[in-house]
Order: sequence, then structure tokens, then C-alpha cells
Amino acid sequence: MNAFEITGGIKLKGEITPQGAKNEALQILSAVLLTEKKVTISNIPDIKDVNKLIELLGDLGVTIERLDKDTYTFEAKNIDLNFFESEIFKAKGGGLRGSIMIVGPLLARFGRAAIPKPGGDKIGRRRLDTHFIGFEKLGAKFVYDSKKAFFNVDATNLKGAYILLDEASVTGTANIVMAAVLAKGTTTIYNAACEPYLQQLCKMLNRMGAKISGIGSNLLTIEGVKVLSGTEHRMLPDMIEIGSFIGMAAMTESEITIKNVCYDELGVIPEVFKKLGIKLERRGDDIYVPSQKHYEIDTFIDGSILTIADSPWPGFTPDLLSIVLVVATQAKGNVLIHQKMFESRLFFVDKLIDMGAQIILCDPHRATVNGIDKKYKLRGISMTSPDIRAGVSLLIAALSAEGKSTIYNIEQIERGYQDIDTRLRALGAQIKRVNADAPSH
Repeated sequence: MNAFEITGGIKLKGEITPQGAKNEALQILSAVLLTEKKVTISNIPDIKDVNKLIELLGDLGVTIERLDKDTYTFEAKNIDLNFFESEIFKAKGGGLRGSIMIVGPLLARFGRAAIPKPGGDKIGRRRLDTHFIGFEKLGAKFVYDSKKAFFNVDATNLKGAYILLDEASVTGTANIVMAAVLAKGTTTIYNAACEPYLQQLCKMLNRMGAKISGIGSNLLTIEGVKVLSGTEHRMLPDMIEIGSFIGMAAMTESEITIKNVCYDELGVIPEVFKKLGIKLERRGDDIYVPSQKHYEIDTFIDGSILTIADSPWPGFTPDLLSIVLVVATQAKGNVLIHQKMFESRLFFVDKLIDMGAQIILCDPHRATVNGIDKKYKLRGISMTSPDIRAGVSLLIAALSAEGKSTIYNIEQIERGYQDIDTRLRALGAQIKRVNADAPSH
């Protein structure tokens, strides 16, 4: 098993460029299945979850050519639908949560699909009902084999429908949109997610010949077309990486410039970090974070304790709450972190408490952080990463801590962050990859 060894307490300095957006990649790559024409995609992150999906597309029969480090062409002319019956598909599809995203395009173009119950992060229940109910409204029929944990889907006659989503699920909206673009008639999706990544997908589909209106709102109207053509698409930078780097700069008192962030697509993210007292400047399309010895958490106007909670876009993304929590441990003041979507995502705070942070875990969804204003540093410890975002939060804590930290199960981190150790070393971080077995407790 690989682990990171980090010697903390070192100020970092320099420029860092965020990778392409992981959450956009899983949607955009799946959309290549909607056409037999060539689709060229650039700024693809070189991370495990994305590479697994590209490999899965190849197994399905997509012709893939890598043009350079982050640019590929995809041609889904000869798809092998019998691959669904193979043990290889069951193993690969079940190990990748993003594999659910291929269902919508396959239903739209071929009228059938199958999917193993997906895996992914251990962050609590992540329902797929939104996807399935949407497909059923369009006319798909599902059969779940509980013994094999496998879904078979028949959709030989998809028809447009009015769909009111039970939650504004990003992946659910994306999957239903991809199924609807080739369905007969008009589909209306209300309470649709409107994240920048979903807007990117809709704009790409429109360039391919789809007819989607209402992009950027929670009401999407899709007029079905008979066929889609190829296109070129460049993915946005990863907003979660951008937020992670802002938090890392504050925790380590570092002067860092984050390059090419597509600032206008970041929504409230910069403002939330400013509420923690972090100074940052927009410089063109870059974010400059100056070295800052102290940062103080705002209060509400009446003086009451600040609450930072996740909510559907344009609210604050749940993927950055773990980062906000760890950054708050070294701030001056108090904050309540409310993680509404996933009931296990705050369970990594015991490691931060072991490092010297003052946190009260109120329940699976809420934690109160008493910022220690850097009066003493966190201390390095050995710990295990439970999921992607918690793993990076612990990595940020380790970079700011006194002494050496070891983080095990870094495969979780590398599912979402490309060459993170190499890129941090370029800023001056003391981080190295080692082979080590995780502690048994």
C-alpha cells in the first residue's frame, strides 16, 4: 500500500495550475456514447476515476486516441452491447461510481443498458433513485437482480416527459438530459441541477445538435432529435482543487498563485473562504493568495456564530466542506459546519482532534470548530484517508502541522487529485510517497 510522508510547518511559494474537473469529466466522457462521430475532449484530468471510465469506454468498443497529455479523441461507432454480460464489466462498473453515467447515453442511442451497483467513496448513502425515476418517466423499465447486485434496463421507446426531480442531483440531471436528447418529443426537467459542470455538458450537447434550453437554470427543456454529431470540448478547471489550494495557502501561511481558474464559474466559493478571513485577490483569471499569519472567521450581522452549509448550486458545494472545516481549525473564532448531503463525511474529524484541533462533532451532519488562531500548531500523526475530500483535508492539515505525518490509503486521494505530491513539491512541500502497510487498528 502506498502512503504519503509529510514533514509539515513549511511555507510554500509559487504557482499551481488546477487540473481539469473530475466531476465534469465523468459526464462529458459518457456523452461520447451518444454519437458515432468523433468527439475531441481536452483538459481531461489524469486521475484514477477518470482513467477507469476511459478504459471502460474502450472495453465497450469506443475507439480512443490520446493526442497529448490531457486531450483525447473518442469515436463510439462500434459499441459491443454484449459486453454488459461479461464478468469484466461487472467488476469494472461496480468499482467505479461514475459508471452510472453511461446508462443515459446508452439508453438514448441503443434502447438498453445494464449497470452493476456502483461503488466509490464511503461517505454514507448515495441514492441512485433520481437517475432511475427519471429514466422510468421517459419510458425505461428496470429489473434489479439483488443476488448479482445488477440493474438491467430496457428503453426501446423513450418518449419525452415532464420530470420533477426529487432532489437537484447533478449526476441524476446529467444522466436524464443525456437520455432525453434522443428521445421522441419534449422533456421538461424541473428542479434540475445547474452546476457549471452540467452547463458545460448541455452546451456541448447543443454543439452536437441537441436542443436544450434553460441552461444555467433549474428548468431545462429538451426537444428530442434523431441523431447527434461530433464536437470539440474543453473542460473547466476543477473548482474543488482550487478551493483546496486556497485553504492550503491559508493553513501554511503560503504565498500562492492559482492559475487559470475560470473565476466567473466559481460561484460563492471565493466568498466562503473570505468569510473565514482568508485574503485572496482576483488577478485576471488567476487567484493570488498572500502569505497570512492570522485569519479571523466572520460572524453573522447580529454577532451569532457563523454557519457554513452545503446546498445545491449556486450554493456552496459539499465537496469543499471538509476543506473549510480543516482551515477553520487554525482561524480565530468559531464556525458551525453543516454537511447536509452525506451523513458520514465528517467522520474524519477524529484525526484532526488527535492532531490538536478543537472540534465538537455534534452529530453525523454537524461539527463546531473552535479556531485556535495558530496559537499552537497541529501535530503530525499517522492517519488513514477515508474518502477523496477528507484525504486532501488531512493532507492540508499535515502540511501545516509540526513534525511528520503519514497518510495511508492515498489511493482515495489519487482518485480525484492528479500528481498531487509532485505538484506540491514544486511549491516547496516536503512530501514523499512510500510503501507502507496501514496500521491495523
